Amino acid sequence: MSGVQSGEDVLKLSLGPIQYYWPRDTVIRFYESIAETPVDIVYLGEAVCSRRHELRLADWLEIAARLQEAGKQPVLSTLVLIESGVDLAAMRKIVDNGRYLVEANDMGAVHMLDGAPFVAGPMLNVYNAPTLSLLHERGAARWVAPLEFSREGWKEMLAHKPASLQTEIFAYGRMPLAYSARCFTARYHNLPKEKCQFACIDYPDGLMLQTREHTDFLVFNGIQTQSAKVCNLIGELHDMRAMGIDVLRISPQAQHTDTVVQAFDDVRLGKVGAAEGAAMLWQWMPHDACDGYWHCAPGMDYTASLMQQGEM
Repeated sequence: MSGVQSGEDVLKLSLGPIQYYWPRDTVIRFYESIAETPVDIVYLGEAVCSRRHELRLADWLEIAARLQEAGKQPVLSTLVLIESGVDLAAMRKIVDNGRYLVEANDMGAVHMLDGAPFVAGPMLNVYNAPTLSLLHERGAARWVAPLEFSREGWKEMLAHKPASLQTEIFAYGRMPLAYSARCFTARYHNLPKEKCQFACIDYPDGLMLQTREHTDFLVFNGIQTQSAKVCNLIGELHDMRAMGIDVLRISPQAQHTDTVVQAFDDVRLGKVGAAEGAAMLWQWMPHDACDGYWHCAPGMDYTASLMQQGEM
């Protein structure tokens, strides 16, 4: 089974699992384009809803093989919410794939891995050093902190984490905030979850929810609730490198993901400044940016260091 990449003192870029329900051909074409980008790590598989079956495990394994040939590190992601024996059986097949690293998004997956190397996903909700050490003892080679971690919270965790444990941060994309046994997209269409007609496939970037004042607030994505605004930490790359963060995660969006990856790559390699990279991304985001959690502010705020320094 492939291990976690290590090496030169440069931030690596990862592409998180697709959060939305896209048609099979769209997914295949998407990863064909991703193979040509400078992303280092690609998370694959259905992590949101077990009813989504445009691709099966065999398809994900085929995509993983192609990405590996292109020099990427594939990682297979497990479901966040396990609801049935069928879900458990599917998770077992992912855990037992025998070739690729697994991102565990549920403690059941951690137990199934039985000491094999894995990535501790953000939905394991690791908020303290003892829990992080416990997961490392169980085989965690990399961890992704909860999205609401602040810069100071990151510093505290990095100061006490096991030395060999890599750290990954969610750096771009609509933030997955919560999961529910209820499907909100089906409810919007007055459909029961068991007969949802796969309505979420009609919303490639999720279904926008507004307040009574007609302000975009959240996004419904099946059983998942996301932020309406797009987390964008491209202006913090220099700080992240100095803190000892290893990997930056970019979450796929329906359009321009390859362009977003390129912008992050240009900034991490110093080809363009952080201000220029941030300005480039504004035209490719599906909504306004936010970075409040990083600055210990409300998550939907945008208080980028670049703005505070008068660079934008």
